[in-house]
Amino acid sequence: MEHKHNIQQFKGQPRLPKSAVPRRYDLHLKLDLTACTFSGTEQIDLSIIEPTKFIVLNSCELEIHQVWFTNSLNQKYSPCEVVLDGDDEILVLVFEEALSVGQGVLGVEFSGALNEHLKGLYKCTYVDKGMKKNMAATQFEAVDARRCFPCWDEPALKANFKVTLDVPTELTALSNMPVIEGKLNGNCRTVYFEESPVMSTYLVAIVVGLFDHIEATTIDGVKVGVYCPVGKSDEGKFALDLAIKSLDIYTKYFSMPYPLPKLDMVAVPEFSGGAMENYGLIIYRENDMLYDELHSTASRKQRITIVVAHEVAHQWFGNLVTMEWWTHLWLNEGFATWVSYMVTDILFPEWKIWTQFLQETTDGLCLDAQEQSHPIEVDISHAHTVLEIFDAISYEKGSAVIRMLQGYIGDEVFQKSLSSYMKIYAWKNAKTEDLWSVLSEESGIQVNLIMDSWTKQKGFPVISVKSKDRTLEFDQAQFLSSGFPGDGQWIIPISLAVNSYNKCKNFLLQSKCERVDISELLSSSDNSSSSFEETNQEKNDKNLWIKVNVDQSGFYRVKYDDELTALLRKAIKNNFLSATDKFGILDDTYALCMAGSESLSSLLSLMDVYRKEVDYIVISELLDVCYSVVDISRDAIPDLVNEMKEFCINILLFSAERLGWDPVPGESHLNALLRGKVLMALAAFGHNKTHEEAMKRFQALLDDRNTPLLKADTRRAAYVAVMRNASHTNRKGFESLLSLYRESDSVQEKEHILRHIASCPDPDIVLEVLNFLVSDEVRDQDIIYGLYGISIEGRETAWTWLKDNWDSIIGKYGSGVLHSHFFISIVKPLSSNEKADEVEAFFESRTKPTFAMNLKQSIEQIRIKASSRRSVSWP
Repeated sequence: MEHKHNIQQFKGQPRLPKSAVPRRYDLHLKLDLTACTFSGTEQIDLSIIEPTKFIVLNSCELEIHQVWFTNSLNQKYSPCEVVLDGDDEILVLVFEEALSVGQGVLGVEFSGALNEHLKGLYKCTYVDKGMKKNMAATQFEAVDARRCFPCWDEPALKANFKVTLDVPTELTALSNMPVIEGKLNGNCRTVYFEESPVMSTYLVAIVVGLFDHIEATTIDGVKVGVYCPVGKSDEGKFALDLAIKSLDIYTKYFSMPYPLPKLDMVAVPEFSGGAMENYGLIIYRENDMLYDELHSTASRKQRITIVVAHEVAHQWFGNLVTMEWWTHLWLNEGFATWVSYMVTDILFPEWKIWTQFLQETTDGLCLDAQEQSHPIEVDISHAHTVLEIFDAISYEKGSAVIRMLQGYIGDEVFQKSLSSYMKIYAWKNAKTEDLWSVLSEESGIQVNLIMDSWTKQKGFPVISVKSKDRTLEFDQAQFLSSGFPGDGQWIIPISLAVNSYNKCKNFLLQSKCERVDISELLSSSDNSSSSFEETNQEKNDKNLWIKVNVDQSGFYRVKYDDELTALLRKAIKNNFLSATDKFGILDDTYALCMAGSESLSSLLSLMDVYRKEVDYIVISELLDVCYSVVDISRDAIPDLVNEMKEFCINILLFSAERLGWDPVPGESHLNALLRGKVLMALAAFGHNKTHEEAMKRFQALLDDRNTPLLKADTRRAAYVAVMRNASHTNRKGFESLLSLYRESDSVQEKEHILRHIASCPDPDIVLEVLNFLVSDEVRDQDIIYGLYGISIEGRETAWTWLKDNWDSIIGKYGSGVLHSHFFISIVKPLSSNEKADEVEAFFESRTKPTFAMNLKQSIEQIRIKASSRRSVSWP
């Protein structure tokens, strides 16, 4: 009874006790891919920090068969009690007498099942000569190493790992380190890997499967291997080249070489995320690593570039220097996101990728404008809640505030600071404050005083700007999509340009309100000292304009007074502004309109100014706003929806006619990207001519799979047109699309079809598609694509289907990363307070820690949309 009472002290704790900590794991796993089970033995070198009768570590869904502990005097102890707690995922070992301070070895024999939920050590399938076979892969981040072997599953508890695997002889076995040797034993092969440097448990990785393999070596002698599905090694060449070049760039940028002898990248057929940065063994889902020069889209090429650069960046930011606790996850993900764009820009400058980075910023702004957002540095009180913060705050907002800080202190100082940070914390763990300390020392700026307001509180400001005489008045307030006032305040790096990007001013807005003299920027060549109004009048022919947040480098929104707004609109019309600033003005105006701070008529008149835009990022933003405006009009004033569609179609026709359906030899990457997006929007809005052309080209594809009439970049537009014309009485196009899916062996083609097969306006077809998505014909990982494309008309059907199938969905997909997409794609699109109440009632007894925050955010988003539909001022 005494022991049981004492064990209670370990329940409900966010972290493990530090009375014993691991130094080294010797892990031997035997995989049975027929029975889908595994067994293992581990010997863990421990340091007993203080006398204790308890050793507490993590374990989940494992059977423990035998446990022993041997101290440095070779005295062996067996626990008198072995307690597995499923709720807290801990293994408590109770000893009759206290273990003494010093070194020892903990031995554990255990076994488990290869699960089907794409976490821990899991089973996935591949096809070999027409037969479906099993393979195994791991996904341990954030807290699922404990599903594979008992361990101290916290990022700060780094250790060395010596891995040995027993696998079928015909399969390839991969882990973090190179293979030392393999020994045959009948139809089994024992593979021994080199011991790793210290790393966190979430970075340990294992893959056992059948692959083709290509490799190359960096100038520093690092072997880089790429493992692809059999017969697809050519599709791994692009990723291999990217990895080689990225390693070289990061080695120079961080002044720190890649520390392992090899880096392998493997594409597995089922994976919950896009990729995982395991030390020395990056695991990808196939369509985020494989690139076919003839059949992959321009957007896929760009996606693979960014993903590979992101995962390779983690070998430094995350693996070499690791966050101390999940509170500081953004140090991993924010920095990897930011630096992946830097590498992409170096490799493909013609892509203008930093302009596209603004889409990352916007994603962060959208989530952070909710009451149910969270700070970048967020308290994690339970392991089950960690996955919820792998979101737009940790990634997109994190990377955006890094870019803002870099712009404020300068590129050179920023790079030098990161190099110092890497040297100081290599092989260690760090907190946000540690990075600020290094940056402060190198720059001479008290970085924490500026950045704490951005990382320790949720939200961001909207800056109201008014012109008065020769000054500008700045007033900051927290921006909320609901339109309600917030109470946050920030120290804000402000940038502004007056009539020219050569006439700029930068300063810190440190109070709620501030007036800034812009006399120098307003002065004409004869140094006259006229007022702002007089200068404006005199220079009217020169189109005076003032833009705040130059190139959208700051993580905030800007609201201008009427006079400044009119000047900017004229500057847009006359093409005086950069693409990034034109993007920012439209994005801010849209957000302010949805929050009730701008009228819809004002937004529509601004959209019209962008009619003849040619820049990719500006038109992309225009497309997003068009989709949203049509969506809002459908719910708020259904009678106006067709008129709104026509308005959007007319705005987009210039781009559509300029780009056409067919690629032009030698055209830019950005034009190739844009063509499909514009045609897809026109198809979604029901443009007759686009539908006719799309259906004609789709038929050509059915007649000839290699037709030049429907290239990879425009197929998605055709698929949208097909499904928008499908119904339960006209199923031909729908069934043809299903046939294409079933016959294709291209994971990227399957993705394109899944993304739009639910876009049909007929709820009966949508219901049929939803049931298809959860069938055995669609891999579990691919559910996210199908959910993404549910039509507006199918929202109610999808919500009813979700409620009817909730228990089976939980059983099939578990509570991991995939789970969140059901909220994003089915719950969030609902748009009335009645539906929000319904969602709350349904989940009242079904909410789990793994999705509690996601659910609250979804419900808030529904209520925000309901409010917007009431408050938006219609023309």
